[in-house]
Amino acid sequence: MLVMDKIYSYFFLQSNKRDKIGFIYNSPPTEYDVVILGSSRANNHFVTQMFTDKGLKAFNFGMQGSKLFESDLILKLLLEKKNKIKNVIIDVDVTLRSEEKSEGMSLKFLPYLYDSESVKKHFESQNDFNSIYYIPFYRYLKFDTKIGFREVFFYALNKKNKALDNGGYNALSHKNGNMKPEILDFQPKRNKYYEEIKKICQLNNIKLIAVMTPVCENAVGKDYFIKVNQLYPEIYNYENKVIEDKYFSNCSHMNDMGAKKFTAKIIKDFFNK
Repeated sequence: MLVMDKIYSYFFLQSNKRDKIGFIYNSPPTEYDVVILGSSRANNHFVTQMFTDKGLKAFNFGMQGSKLFESDLILKLLLEKKNKIKNVIIDVDVTLRSEEKSEGMSLKFLPYLYDSESVKKHFESQNDFNSIYYIPFYRYLKFDTKIGFREVFFYALNKKNKALDNGGYNALSHKNGNMKPEILDFQPKRNKYYEEIKKICQLNNIKLIAVMTPVCENAVGKDYFIKVNQLYPEIYNYENKVIEDKYFSNCSHMNDMGAKKFTAKIIKDFFNK
């Protein structure tokens, strides 16, 4: 099991083409003007090419299904790997409902558990840490569907994944028909991972731009965004800056046309100079 653990981990340390975690870990240091963090509401809403067109070196590290647990760790990894960052844009809205990790996306970090001090420290508070850290190869067996043989094989082949296309931005298509309402029937809570992100940015002289991204006009419970600002007044509220159904793929995610309209607003407000 120890030998197999070393073999699997070796291949994860070779390729920067499979996913965003491997891209960070296995790429040379870069100077970023803009780094984008967050869940699918970041991944689908910030058009990287529009920043590039303004002469800004940018990458969208938003990941489908991720939470602030993963966003915090991505920022730590970027700095651990000696990347220089001037601005961080992070989507902070529905992810404030809990401090739990994403069961799917958090697994992508586990191959680097022995190699990265940031990953190790980040997972130390998790209930299953002892088993995945001290039992060799256990994490690869337990989570075989995400980081098992198939993924190792693709890493070994250096096979490119489309998650890295378009500077990490994932465009959604327009959906016809009535827009099913998004129901925001939960409460925002103070979040230790968001607090860590703020502290890291302050210590590293990084400008942090925390935003709430748009939802469709049918969304129920929009006072949720007001409650977020009561907790964190510094978070910019853009939830009603794009509202027409034609700009949305579903009620909580804009399509490509909406994302471009929204990104243009962000660039105008924060990067116009």
